[in-house]
Amino acid sequence: MTEDNANTGAPTGGAPDADPGRVRVVLVDDHRMFRTGVQAEIGETARTGVEVVGEAADVDQAVTVITATRPEVVLLDVHLPGGGGVEVLRRCAPLMSAAVNPVRFLALSVSDAAEDVIGVIRGGARGYVTKTITGADLVNSIFRVQDGDAVFSPRLAGFVLDAFASTDAPPVDEDLDRLTQREREVLRLIARGYAYKEIAKQLFISVKTVESHVSAVLRKLQLSNRHELTRWATARRLV
Repeated sequence: MTEDNANTGAPTGGAPDADPGRVRVVLVDDHRMFRTGVQAEIGETARTGVEVVGEAADVDQAVTVITATRPEVVLLDVHLPGGGGVEVLRRCAPLMSAAVNPVRFLALSVSDAAEDVIGVIRGGARGYVTKTITGADLVNSIFRVQDGDAVFSPRLAGFVLDAFASTDAPPVDEDLDRLTQREREVLRLIARGYAYKEIAKQLFISVKTVESHVSAVLRKLQLSNRHELTRWATARRLV
């Protein structure tokens, strides 16, 4: 569900002088409730050193807010209306490569799929953590990314090492390519044994929407039920 009321947080202008004890952050995620939760968890500046200077719910809003506020770090969801996190990275490339006060990106996503991780890292993100991360670890990750470190949730680092150690492009899976990013998320959670209600809570969507995604996945893959879907996903090592 896309929202239209992005908070730009600061007027357009050059990047402000950096405060070594504080990091300025923009939150980019299309779920208002999730942004509110992150803001409450990390945005008490006197305690965490993190100052949330803007929010955005889609690609266009993200580019506008990031350009206006010039934060040190952007917390970026992978799946966004308007082209996804990779499109935000593409359009913000000049800010990432700036000689002074470059903007750095840390992906924060429910997805732990290898193609999502590799995609945003190739796009220029400095790290990738999943939404199961604790508030304290997220604050630590933000400061590390600000300092130029690369930060990953433990099991995700292997995806990146494997991808960049190989000169061969990953094989194209035509069946998987038929699915949208959201359908892939639902597919993986179904294959891991999650109930519809659990998936809805995890992805911040309704149970009815989950049911619609499952029906679409079964139709596109020409499968009959979730047991066949689980076998299909396991055979492709997506679980």
